[in-house]
Amino acid sequence: MREIIFDTETTGLETKFDRVIEIGGIELINNFPTGRTLHLYINPGDRKVHPDALAVHGITDEFLKDKPSFADVAHQIIEFFDGAKWIAHNANFDMGFINAEFERLGLPPVMMDRVVDTLAMARRKHPMGPNSLDALCRRYGIDNAHRTKHGALLDSELLAEVYIEMTGGRQAALGLSDAERPTTVVEVEEVVVTVAGRPRALAARITAAEIEAHSAMVATLKEKALWLKYQTVE
Repeated sequence: MREIIFDTETTGLETKFDRVIEIGGIELINNFPTGRTLHLYINPGDRKVHPDALAVHGITDEFLKDKPSFADVAHQIIEFFDGAKWIAHNANFDMGFINAEFERLGLPPVMMDRVVDTLAMARRKHPMGPNSLDALCRRYGIDNAHRTKHGALLDSELLAEVYIEMTGGRQAALGLSDAERPTTVVEVEEVVVTVAGRPRALAARITAAEIEAHSAMVATLKEKALWLKYQTVE
């Protein structure tokens, strides 16, 4: 199972006007990071970074001047994500911008059945919240002290750890990849067991004297019971 944990940074919040300026992705195979990553900064053309967005991610217009356009890197993004699930925190936001960029280039959109929203997962798993990425890092003991601003690759790395914890992948595999996990093959020989009946019945373990003593005790108890009954009536 191939999945890409990803995040984007944008010039603002309006998918119709704002543009993707950073994308980062981490490849997982069977819930384990493979080491393959994607990290791109993108020139948004004439669209300027909104001050509110700048306060979040710190990516300036000046920094983006010499970066490639989305059209220049679209093939890298498509190739990296090809055949994989797209996994993001608050995925509707990220996919809205990705699909808007694809639409500008005349490319088909990513269908939502290929997308997993970890925010929705977290809300189902932890309905009392909070479920921000920082809150989930605290919940699962993931060190995010170095996260002073949002960054697409850094957030993807943190989200990958959170996602693995939420899906139980690390515990289920005991921290081992498929290649590292020991395999033991045990061959079991088929054994057929036939149970035959006894040739003769076992002898009784109670003696005649014990049977006689038991009968006498029962008779005595009956007599006492009758005596108590009549005493009660009188």
